[in-house]
Amino acid sequence: MKVVETHDLVKRFGEFVAVDRVSLDIDSGVIFGFLGPNGAGKTTTIRMLCGLLTPDGGEAQVLGFDLQRNPDKIKERIGYMSQRFSLYGDLTVRQNLEFYAGIYAIPRAKRRARLDYALKIADLEKEAHRLTADLPGGLRQRLALGAAIMHEPQIVFLDEPTAGVDPANRRRFWDLIDRLRREGSTVFVTTHYMDEAENCDRLVLIYSGRKIAEASPRELVSKVLAGSMLEVTGVAPALAVQAVLGQPGVQAAQIFGLAARVLADDGPQAQPRVEALLAAAGLTGARTAPTRASLEDAFIRLIEREDEKLAAEGGRSR
Repeated sequence: MKVVETHDLVKRFGEFVAVDRVSLDIDSGVIFGFLGPNGAGKTTTIRMLCGLLTPDGGEAQVLGFDLQRNPDKIKERIGYMSQRFSLYGDLTVRQNLEFYAGIYAIPRAKRRARLDYALKIADLEKEAHRLTADLPGGLRQRLALGAAIMHEPQIVFLDEPTAGVDPANRRRFWDLIDRLRREGSTVFVTTHYMDEAENCDRLVLIYSGRKIAEASPRELVSKVLAGSMLEVTGVAPALAVQAVLGQPGVQAAQIFGLAARVLADDGPQAQPRVEALLAAAGLTGARTAPTRASLEDAFIRLIEREDEKLAAEGGRSR
């Protein structure tokens, strides 16, 4: 079953095109990742799919309902957690959940059970009577997720839900997302964290308002980075990149922390070729070693390709 289907979705703000003909096709029961840098159009897209913004073009259906004709039907059946924490700091954890139970019109006969479920899944049972304003960031995010799923939505939209959350609480939050998927919910999550994107069943990369790639994390890496990935250490990474970039047999090179990562044409001569280029540039201290290509490598390469394409076209009219 398809829970989200869009075709050439467009959103403009004046002359600026924030979402430029984005088409999506999302199956039920998956974790769907919407990946992209800040300003790429992720939040605008998610707000349209939640019925909070009206598209300026294209077509979309969420849970079988047309986005233009039935936005209220969609809102009743989805959960939404925005980037900005939207619960009430002067209410306790339980009072916030009780408030949202009323907003979602959960029948009184089911309300106690749904409140208890939200507290349990968010692991906040011991914090139920604590003021929300006193909770640390990770617990507030878990509370927001609990509120978003109280009414048993078929699909949950999470807009960068772990932004600003420490690594331990990010991991716990993703455990909750995985549990929702195992219980049958579809989770649509926006992120720019590569390690989080690895947890998704399918990814779409959006950049400058356009969808530029779609695949599973593993497929994305193998499709984009067809070659040998080498790590160069022992010299300034900027010098290593300068020495190899644009040379025959080298597809891409970028700084990666204290090292350089070089994507060379596949084959037994990949490493000797790169070593020869480094030596020719006088970088005698350089050390090269094969390394596993990562999703971050693929992300950077896709962005580079898109920027190259835009430069060749003279820029994009937006």
